[in-house]
Amino acid sequence: MISLWVLHGPNLNMLGVREPDVYGTTSLVDLDAMLHSRGAAMGAEVTCLQSNHEGALVEWVHGAVAQGVSAIVINPAGLTHTSVSLRDALAIFQGVKIEVHLSNIWQREDFRARSLVAPVVDGVVAGLGTESYTLGLQAAVKLVRRRDGGHAT
Repeated sequence: MISLWVLHGPNLNMLGVREPDVYGTTSLVDLDAMLHSRGAAMGAEVTCLQSNHEGALVEWVHGAVAQGVSAIVINPAGLTHTSVSLRDALAIFQGVKIEVHLSNIWQREDFRARSLVAPVVDGVVAGLGTESYTLGLQAAVKLVRRRDGGHAT
């Protein structure tokens, strides 16, 4: 079984309420349920965590290192553009890392077009709503299997 953590950054606890025209109407609870179900179907045990605090996200990445997690799918949200600490923590993690965004960050305000996280992850999926998470999850599982020589660990 592949161990995969999904980390949601600041304000994602407000999914379905905050700017539904940008972020959609799916709640975080519903998104996490979908990710658990799809992950299980792919042979991955998915753990979903959300925090509005940068330090909590950094600690979870450190925890993923310590616990031997296979992959992280992360939506750093606003920290994408500002957090060197989160970027550095992700650089420490040697498993598969996929950055995801519900909106297309390159079609929004200029400050959102730069991701500090992107240079230290394996891939970025953005602009497809909750499908960004689904595709990120699929990519993470596929990359873990490829790294493990086709075998889930």
